[in-house]
Amino acid sequence: MSTGAASGTTKGGRGKPKATKSVSRSSKAGLQFPVGRIARFLKAGKYAERVGAGAPVYLSAVLEYLAAEVLELAGNAARDNKKTRIVPRHIQLAVRNDEELSKLLGAVTIANGGVLPNIHSNLLPSKVGKNKGDIGSASQEF
Repeated sequence: MSTGAASGTTKGGRGKPKATKSVSRSSKAGLQFPVGRIARFLKAGKYAERVGAGAPVYLSAVLEYLAAEVLELAGNAARDNKKTRIVPRHIQLAVRNDEELSKLLGAVTIANGGVLPNIHSNLLPSKVGKNKGDIGSASQEF
């Protein structure tokens, strides 16, 4: 007679029978980001003595939301530039053109991101000479 300890599928023995397949905490929460890995990092990082069960789920959800937001805006920037692949330049344009993300990542440098195209208004050519007969171009008449 078998006691069921070796197989784990019959009654008897200690603990729960392992008849069903294990389900990850990420899939239970409906997330793509790894809840278990973030829980491990929270524990190993010594941010607190103890880490609750809901903390890594919440943090995973927040990180996933931020990643989705940045990727959506960067994808739009890539499409505007007629590209199918997101490069760091597109992430830079996405972050700096969004007010809240720019505030969140204000002190962050994105490698190979470049800068926003910007020309100071004082450097632009003035439109004064249009109505007064082009006074500024008198030296060119000779």
